[in-house]
Amino acid sequence: MSEALTSDAPARQPLRERLAKNADGILEQIAREYGVSTFDVVEALPAGHRAIVPGSAFEKILGALTSWGPMVFIVHTPDIVLECEGPIPPGSVGRGYFNLHGDSPIGGHIKIENCTSIAFVMRPFTGRQSRSIQFFNAAGEAMFKIFVRRDEKRELVAEQVKLFDALKTELTS
Repeated sequence: MSEALTSDAPARQPLRERLAKNADGILEQIAREYGVSTFDVVEALPAGHRAIVPGSAFEKILGALTSWGPMVFIVHTPDIVLECEGPIPPGSVGRGYFNLHGDSPIGGHIKIENCTSIAFVMRPFTGRQSRSIQFFNAAGEAMFKIFVRRDEKRELVAEQVKLFDALKTELTS
């Protein structure tokens, strides 16, 4: 992973200042603008906008999400932003992967050992509050992100916000 952002890292100060003024924007685009990883951008967010836990919390988090109802699962690469909405299915570890099983449009096999950090991100996006759980690899890039859904009025689903906040508090206490 790239060097951790610290207050004594003067090269990172412009990024921190930018995010302190305005935490909105596409994280991957901000990372490219500043020549850092997406994880570096998340780390540079003001403390109230992010909480970071170790990748070892992967199974606990994915297990909790199975009871939250439909969510938005996003994979963002330089070539595509793939979004899929549905319930997070249960999974199990086998052959080095976390294998998602169940009746959901979300499925697949995630190389669990590659997840080194997980960030709970609470910040504005396109002018509206958002909540996401972002899973990062050792290179500091997002493996995938899971977002709290919005209702028909484009507001965050209140029950999922409560569950998000409770899980974040449990894992960071």
